[in-house]
Amino acid sequence: MSEQRDEGFDEWMAAIDRGEGYALECPEGHGSLPPRRRCPECGDPDLERQPLPDGGSLDTFTRIHVATPEFADDAPYVVAIVDFGLVRLTGQLRDVEEPEVGMSVAVGVEERETKEEPLLVFRPA
Repeated sequence: MSEQRDEGFDEWMAAIDRGEGYALECPEGHGSLPPRRRCPECGDPDLERQPLPDGGSLDTFTRIHVATPEFADDAPYVVAIVDFGLVRLTGQLRDVEEPEVGMSVAVGVEERETKEEPLLVFRPA
């Protein structure tokens, strides 16, 4: 990954951590996540930041029992895809014994157990 891409991603993760999460929207209404220079749908370079809603809806999930070495100490854990309207985010779902599609969750940033690096995390809203 290039440094520029890391910078955009790190900035976006910091915004999520501050409670100021955002997505990018082009004039055609397509949503995407940073870092982006152009809309991935139509190629328009005119992207505006739009705030993420406070909560999203759980679209799907899977429970991981046998993890890759990067996440070995996190297992078992739940990976979830959550709909925030303009975009869908992928992260770990925490503090939920029995996840249900459609449940409301909030997004934040926490550390991974294995590498103590930032991770996108969902918790019940």
